[in-house]
Amino acid sequence: MLELLEKAALTALGAASLTQKKGEEMMQELKTRYKMSEEEGRAFIERIQDLARVGSQRTSEIVETEVRQVMERMGMVSREDFERLERRVRALEAARLESADEEAGD
Repeated sequence: MLELLEKAALTALGAASLTQKKGEEMMQELKTRYKMSEEEGRAFIERIQDLARVGSQRTSEIVETEVRQVMERMGMVSREDFERLERRVRALEAARLESADEEAGD
């Protein structure tokens, strides 16, 4: 029964974290409606919060991976790659200017 309640609660929560107030309200409802002890209610709420936290982290990882793949398919570079190339171009330009100055001075 608890597993079914967990699934229902997760669906209702939409993987969002519970606030302290909402958690307490839910615990009170569990106590009265399902005859759970306060300890069982707290354990249940903590389990739901943990599942929501893990779900949120997993969703972030999936989104990050998908965005990276879309960028690769579109031929876009990451900010890090762009900045690395920009530093390289600046270094090459500086070396070229230095070389041109040396040739002009000879």
